[in-house]
Parts: sequence; structure tokens; C-alpha cells
Amino acid sequence: MSGPTQGSGTQNNTFVQQYAPVPTALDALPPLPEGFTGRNDDITFLLKVLDPDRATDQSAVAVLSGWGGVGKTTLAHAAGHAAQERGWFTGVLLVDLRGYDPHPAQADDALEALLRSLGVRPKHLPPPGAQREALYRSQLNARERAGERLLVVADNASTAGQVRPLLPPGDHGMLVTSRHSLPGLGRMRTVNRLQPDDAVALLKGALQGNDPDDQRVDEEPAAAEQLALACGCLPLALQITAALLAGDPGQPLAERAESLAHAEGLLDGLNDGERSLRATFDQSFDRLPPQEQDLFRLLSLNAGPDISTPAAAVLADLPQAAAERLLGRLAASHLIERGTIRGRWQMHDLLRAYAHEQADAFMGRGRVPRRRYEQARARLTDHYVQLAKAADTHLQPPGTTVASQFADRTQALAWFDAERENLIATAHTEATTKTGASLGFALGRYLGWRRRLQDLVMVRSLALDACHAMGDTRNVAGAWNNLGGALKELRRYEEALDAHQTARNLHQQTGDTHGEAGAWNNLGLVLRELRRFEEALDAHQTARELHQQTGDTHGEASAWNNLGGALQELRRFEEALDAHQTARNLHQQTGDTHSEATAWNNLGGALQELRRYEEALDAHQTARNLHQQTGDTHSEATAWNNLGTVLQELRRYEEALDAHQTARNLHQQTGDTHGEATAWNNLGTVLQELRRYEEALDAHQTARDLFQQTGDTHGEAGAWNNLGLVLQELRRFEEALDAHQTARDLFQQTGDTHGEASAWNNLGLVLQELRRYEEALDAHQTARDLFQQHADTHSEATAWNNLGGALQELRRYEEALDAHQTARNLHQQTGDTHGEATAWNNLGLVLKELRRYEEALDAHQTARDLFQQTGDTHNVASAWNNLGLVLQELRRYEEALDAHQTARNLHQQTGDTHSEATAWNNLGTAYRGLERFEEAVAAGQQAAEMLAAAEDWFRTGQAWAELATTLTAAHADPQQVTDAWNYSATAYTQAGAEEEATTSRTNATSTGAGAGTGTDTPEP
Repeated sequence: MSGPTQGSGTQNNTFVQQYAPVPTALDALPPLPEGFTGRNDDITFLLKVLDPDRATDQSAVAVLSGWGGVGKTTLAHAAGHAAQERGWFTGVLLVDLRGYDPHPAQADDALEALLRSLGVRPKHLPPPGAQREALYRSQLNARERAGERLLVVADNASTAGQVRPLLPPGDHGMLVTSRHSLPGLGRMRTVNRLQPDDAVALLKGALQGNDPDDQRVDEEPAAAEQLALACGCLPLALQITAALLAGDPGQPLAERAESLAHAEGLLDGLNDGERSLRATFDQSFDRLPPQEQDLFRLLSLNAGPDISTPAAAVLADLPQAAAERLLGRLAASHLIERGTIRGRWQMHDLLRAYAHEQADAFMGRGRVPRRRYEQARARLTDHYVQLAKAADTHLQPPGTTVASQFADRTQALAWFDAERENLIATAHTEATTKTGASLGFALGRYLGWRRRLQDLVMVRSLALDACHAMGDTRNVAGAWNNLGGALKELRRYEEALDAHQTARNLHQQTGDTHGEAGAWNNLGLVLRELRRFEEALDAHQTARELHQQTGDTHGEASAWNNLGGALQELRRFEEALDAHQTARNLHQQTGDTHSEATAWNNLGGALQELRRYEEALDAHQTARNLHQQTGDTHSEATAWNNLGTVLQELRRYEEALDAHQTARNLHQQTGDTHGEATAWNNLGTVLQELRRYEEALDAHQTARDLFQQTGDTHGEAGAWNNLGLVLQELRRFEEALDAHQTARDLFQQTGDTHGEASAWNNLGLVLQELRRYEEALDAHQTARDLFQQHADTHSEATAWNNLGGALQELRRYEEALDAHQTARNLHQQTGDTHGEATAWNNLGLVLKELRRYEEALDAHQTARDLFQQTGDTHNVASAWNNLGLVLQELRRYEEALDAHQTARNLHQQTGDTHSEATAWNNLGTAYRGLERFEEAVAAGQQAAEMLAAAEDWFRTGQAWAELATTLTAAHADPQQVTDAWNYSATAYTQAGAEEEATTSRTNATSTGAGAGTGTDTPEP
């Protein structure tokens, strides 16, 4: 929907209907394990990389690569401690990239963790993508400017792509650990096994950390070395062995070394032909009681990166308290770790691989153990499916029966958040099964709610694949429909179109009229996004008729609502109003408060287009309240946004500002980048009305960037158009010209002729400011013709008004008179009092040029009264100023003086310095008419100074010309008169107005400089 044009320009506001996860200290380095040793050379290398006094052409980034379990993470921590001891860093950030999990952490997730560690509150987190990376860099840059230097430790990376977005700017440092070499990130360092002496020292330190009196290493040095070698001199293996020895203080090292030497089997990829990490794992595993062994094996059946205590209990078929005790014992044996969230457990990736092998070996013993583990996996997946389905009920529209497993929506969302990676991993693992399909259906609303749209498309695709694999013809059409909805959210409209068409065809084949109706309805929504409005209209009408045929009142209401949206796009607003009212009534009839709210919101949009603003205000307020009542934050944001646009039309700008800011914040909270872009765009239009132009510029630039990020070319065009309007107000006309031309081209590219008309209209205004009047005339005529083509009488009136302004500049006054009269009549026809006032004001300017002063006086008085009626103080001031000019022509100077003083005071009241300067200039001419020359000169000087400060060189030239005329009339020093004319000529030259500059230069050099005459300054 586009906002109406007011005064001399147009503004496009876009409204959309759409649908969501604490800071920590920067001293995150854990203490080093007991017995850490043997890394002096590595630490020396890393300190050279991290040294703040290193060569300026070298980055402070190092990549540590090597075996799993070789001690890369501990080495990175040790280097961090050493650097901090030297005072090189004020804090450390840690992030685990889980590069070797089935589903590694994405860069966006890592950026979120780092931003939280930097103190960014969740509600301020940008959505995934370039904006999140930009905020991360901005935060680090800010800290560097504040004298801070941070060290980022990115652990367990598997690809350079995981790390590259995390690379810190400036002089901050970074250490990366990976099992792969990752060239192109920083200085590379291979972390090798410990030297035998160092491995023995580590073993001794670890044992004595548990018991200072443990002397076994000193008593059995040869056995200790044998044991270190048997552990492959790998710190992880040594730590596990030390834990086992500490648990059995009477066991000799030789016995332990001998048992390791005779162990069978090796972990793939961790075998150098002499030493085996598996032997260490086997020995640790063999000393576990049977229940702990069983749970360790079973944990490998979980597809995700961690597991909750309740899920582990289901997996092991144990009471939760018993499962928690066993998990605690496994953690004490260093075979699993407690997660960062209490009640969750994770396993080192090497141990996970070992657990997988143990589980495979156990299932290979026969049908009974295999069946038992298959049942365990089935219990776990069923646990995930059932809870996902239960949580999903809390996200469905009000009136849906909710499952009792969760107290409320907040608890359901918290469970989804904690289990998301496990659920998605399980859906992958069970891709061609009923479980995969069930998870694909159950996860959809949650992923849409949290705006995890890539995940949404993936699980919808998995559900579709599962339906195909199982031959589930009953659900395959629904799966296609769901996939189409997900693709639409990602703005992949052509694919979404194919998906919905496939769904429709399949429903037709199976005779499912109800499903076919739903597919038609969704098909219409995609066609609207593709701007194929007539086809969208047909689709929604078909959906409505099919829902009526099946007696589905709720579905019929949805179709009516969407039908209204298509009718709005076709500018058939009365029909759209009827459609939305019908939808609202039907939703009320079915008791669907949530959908009723959506209908109210769309109803408000139609009422806005019909300029029934008070009713629109009530509609959007009702929608907002109902969305708050149903807990739909995303839709509430949309209602706030639309509420703001109505408040703008009612000229309640401060309230409108609050509304758009609320909408922006809520869209940020729900992660809806596109909705946020729309809110920023509308926020910019309010800031323009409040004359806070620099803030408006930032708002529209942000909107433009976000629309580009989401791939919405049409929304981007609207932002460019509004950006051009702000640049005009800032008198950056060349940039404004580029902005409106870009907007015009993008609107043409998307096939939006109406938006193109708006851009042409605004383009004409800039061309007028650049004094390219013939081009401006063409632009406004093009805009007028396009608006006529769309039957948009209101916008056509605006184009006629601006066309009249261009004709005035071309001194084609009779044509200008016709244009402004046409604009006035059309505004009267549409009931736009404010637009009518603008036309009357401009009409008065033309009548003055035609020397029809009495009529001009009436026109400006009418404009003033109408502007007062609409509460527009700024334009009331403009009308007073123009009224004063006509009174001067009628030689009613005292009244003219009062008029210009009133204009000046009102412009001061609204903070419009530029227009205040114009009023001062005209005030000076009125004083001159009253032969109050001293006051006239003071007013003229004030005007010239203010206009020069605003860099409005053409009007500065006019002001100096007026001042020269006043000085001449006052019989001032001829040199003062000459100087004034020269200043006028210089200003005109700077404005590119050579004809006027020549006139001023001639006056400056002619005998009797006062022969020239100034020009008063009207306000259009």
C-alpha cells in the first residue's frame, strides 16, 4: 500500500502481513588442566603472532591444526593465559564451532554467541546474515576505540567458511583450532603429539592433581614412559588414563601399560601404526559398570550434538533420577561432559565415534541386542516427535486444543529452542520414514515463528521426501503446500508457485476439494508477490468458492481476506472493503480471534485508501489489541506499523513515530528482517514530517539496505523513492535525482506502474529544484498519465499540482492556472482537504503572476483556512507568507507586514529555518514598502545569511537582490549597493542561474545601481 502524496511530494509506505531466541564476562578462559606441559615452542610461536608490537603487515590470527585429542584447545587456552599475563588482552571470547558434529555450528550461530558474550541483549541481535556480522565487527571496533583488545578463540572449526565471518577487525587477536589445515585465515601451526618426556610430565601432574601423594610415575619411570607412548602422547588419552588410575590407586603403571598394549582395534584416522587412542577408550570403557557401559553406547544413537537428561532417560528406558546418576558418573570418567545448560550433556567428538563403534559391535552380537537398540532409537525419536507435536499445539491459532506436556507457549518455545538441532538432525536421519515426515510437519510453525527460514525449507523438503518414499499420497499434497509456504517466506516465489500448483493438482487428482481450496488460496498469495494481481484475484475467488462448497466457513473467511488484499492491489478499494468486512464477520462467527485480527488489519488498509482515517485508526487499534491478546508478536508488529501510517495521515506525528518504533522493535525481536525494513521506511517518513531529516535519511538508508538483503526489489524501490524526498529536504538535489531515478527504474523492473508514477512525480520535483524545468514538465506529465491509467484520482491531483509548478517556472501561467484548478477540483472530489489547500496556495501564486490580485488574495486565504483546519502549522505559515506577497502588490503594506511576521513566527515554531529565511526576505520588502528602511535592511541581511547557511544559492541571490533594491531606495552608500548586487550575482552563479547572475552584475556596474529591482520569494 502506498501512502498519499502531500504538498509537493509523494511518499511510499509498504504494509505487509507476516509472522521468533545474556551477556557473559570476557574472562572466559578456563584454568589449564593439571600437568599441562610440553608446549613451549608452540606458545612462543603463538605469542609472536599475538604480540601487539608485531610487524604491522601481519595479522594477529593463528590457526592450530592437528589430531583430535592432541591438545589444540588446551594449547590455545595456554597461549591466551600467557598473552593476558603480559597485559596484551583485556578479555577473551570463546566459541565452539562443533565442526565435526553431524551438524556443525553455522557462522550466524557463532556470531550470536559472540555478540551475547560482548553484552548484546537478545532483543538487539540482528537477524542472521551480513547485518549480524557487521554488528560483531562494530562491537569489536568500538571496544578497540575504547582501548580494549580482545582475543577470540574459535574452537573445533572444520571449514574456513565457519571462521571467516568471525575474524576480528583491527588489532584484536584470534586463535582457531581445527583438525584440518585452514589456509587463508592467518598464520598456520601444526600441533603435534607431546614429546615422551612431556607426556610423562603431564601424566604425573594429572595424577598428583588428584592425589599429591601419588608417586607411581616416579616409582615406575619406564612404565610411565611406556604408558605415555601407549596413549600416543595425546593429552586427551593421557588425561583419561590418569583419571582411571586415580580411580584405582593400587594399580601399577606397568599393569595399566600392559593392558593398553594388548588392546585390539583402532579408531579410524587416529592410528599412526604404533599407538592407539581406542585402547585408552576401551580400557576406560571396560572399567565402567554394565549400566554405565550401556548408557554410553546408547548415547551414540542420538543424532544431534547433545542430549537432555529426560531424553537420555527415555533412550535408556530408565527413571529420570537413575539416568541422571549414570550420566554424572560418565561425566566423572571424562567420557561425556556437562553441557553449558544445566541438565544437558555432550560427548567429545572422538568419544562419540568410539561410542558409535561400541554400539555397532553390541548390535552385531545378535538379533536380541540389535532389536533392543533399535527399540531404544525408536523410543528416542518417538519422544522427540511426540513432544514436538505437543509443543506445536501451543503455536497454533487460538481455539486449538493444546497439549498438557507444556504449560504455555513460552515453555513450548523454550523446549523447541533447546532441542532444535537434535530435532533437525533426527529429521535428517529419519528422512525417508514416518518419523521424518512427522517432524517435518511438527517443526514448521516453530521454525517460521523463529524465522529460521532455511531450516524451515529443509524440514518441509524432508517431509515431502518422506511422503514420497512411503507412498503417502494422502499427505504428499499437504507437504507440497507446506513447502510452498516456506519458499514464499524466503521470497523464492517462482519455486513457491510451482509447489502450490503441484499441491493443487494433487488435491484435484485425489478429489480433496478442501485441500485444493487451501492450495488455491496459497497460490494466490504467491501470485500477489509476483505482482500478477488478476491471477491472484482468480485464485482467491476459486478458493472462496471451494471453501463455500465444502462448508468450511473458516477457510472461506481466509479466502475473503486474501481476496481483499488482491483487490487493494488492483485499487478496487470499495470491493476490498466489502471482502475484508466479510472475512472479519466470518472469523468472528467461527471464534477465530487471531484471524479476525488479521482481517481488521487489512480492513484498516482499505479504509486508509478510501481516506476514512478515523475508521482505519479504529481498525488497526482493534487488530493490534487482538494480536496482543493472542500472543502473536509478529502480527502485532504489522498492526503497529499500519497504525503509524494512519496516525501520519491524521498528522499525529509523535504518536506515529512511537508506533513505527514499536513495530521496528517487535520485528527485530521476532527476527523478521523484511518487516523491520518496512518499519524503518515508514519511520523515515514520520521523521521527515517532524523535520528530523538526518534521522530520516538514516532510516530510509537502513530500510533500503534491509530490503536489498531480503531480495525485495519492490520494497527497495519504495525506500529509494523516500530516500530521494529526504535528500531534497537536505538540498542534496543531485543525490536526490539519482535516488528517484533508481526508484523509477526498480519500479519499472518489478512492473509496478503505480510506483513508477510516484517516482516520476518526485523526479519532477528534483528537476524543478535543479531548474531543469522542461524535463520536470515531462516527468510530471508522465506521472499524471500513469496515475490516470490506474484511476488513482488522488495521486493524479498531486501530479497536476506539481505540473502547475513546473509550468509557472516556464512562465506558462494560463496553463499553470488550469493545472492547479484541476488539482483543486480533484482533491475536492476525493475529500482531501489538505491536498485541496496545497492546490489553492499554488493557484494563488499563478493568479498573482497574472496580476489577478484579488482572486490571488482569496486563494491564499482559502489555503490558510484549510491548512488551519487540518492542523498543518507549517503550511499555514506558507499560506500567510504568500498572502503577504499579494497584499504588498495591493500596496496594503501594514497587512502584508502582519502576514509575513505571522509566517516567520510559525516557521520558527516548526523549526523550519529555510522557510523562516524566506519569510524574513519578504518581511524586508514589506518594510521597504512602508519606507522603514533600517528594519528592511536588517530583515534582508537576516534572510541572506540564513539562506546562504542553508546553501540555497538561488534564493540567496534573490535575497541579496532585494537587499540591493532596499539600499537603493534608502539612498545608501553606492558601494554598499554595488556590493549587494555583486553578492547576488555570485550566489546566482553558484546556483547555476546565469541569466539572473548577468542581470545582477549589470545592475552592479550600471550608473545608479538601484535601477534594478528585486524579486520577492513565494512559498509553493
